[in-house]
Amino acid sequence: MSEKTTYTGADLTTGDLVPTPGQTIGPFYGFALPYEGGPELVLAGSARSVRLHGDVLDGEGVPVPDSMLEIWQADEHGVIPQEAGSLDRDGFTFTGFGRASTDGAGHYTFSTVDPGPTEAGAVPFISLCVFARGLLNRVFTRIYLPEDEAALAADPLLSKLPADRRKTLIATREDDGSLRFDVRLQGDDETVFLKFPRNDDF
Repeated sequence: MSEKTTYTGADLTTGDLVPTPGQTIGPFYGFALPYEGGPELVLAGSARSVRLHGDVLDGEGVPVPDSMLEIWQADEHGVIPQEAGSLDRDGFTFTGFGRASTDGAGHYTFSTVDPGPTEAGAVPFISLCVFARGLLNRVFTRIYLPEDEAALAADPLLSKLPADRRKTLIATREDDGSLRFDVRLQGDDETVFLKFPRNDDF
């Protein structure tokens, strides 16, 4: 009989809990987590609204049709919202949070506002979190607005990156005013992802 080892996630000699490896248990993002109004931080088509959209792609450049994205951002005046109501939209309160799923072609869309700089000289950006098949943990990145080139060059994060990596964090402004930002999870032009303390614990 072969010996069988069971890993319980606890050190039975000391009673201390130790981390267990992450594992994918989905994809279920399109079933359990989307909610009405999730992608609409502001009403689509309203005077202040801007469309943020793009594709989520795997290492082969193939669209990922069952991923989920969350954004957090300041409003157009650079104010970071503190209001409640992200999961129960009232149609007028800007909470700065949104959640969207990709469609069958791996495309996502948010209706939001162009964030303003949170302090003088800072470049505006949107924080983005991505959940997708094959990811043991969610990944974090930023979506920078493209217009202020001087502020982009001086940004503490962007200035530490090589030019070819820096461009993966900067959105493209389309002719209709929309922001286009594709997320590449691996491979050529992989999006720069950020690591935060204790992120791997969740």
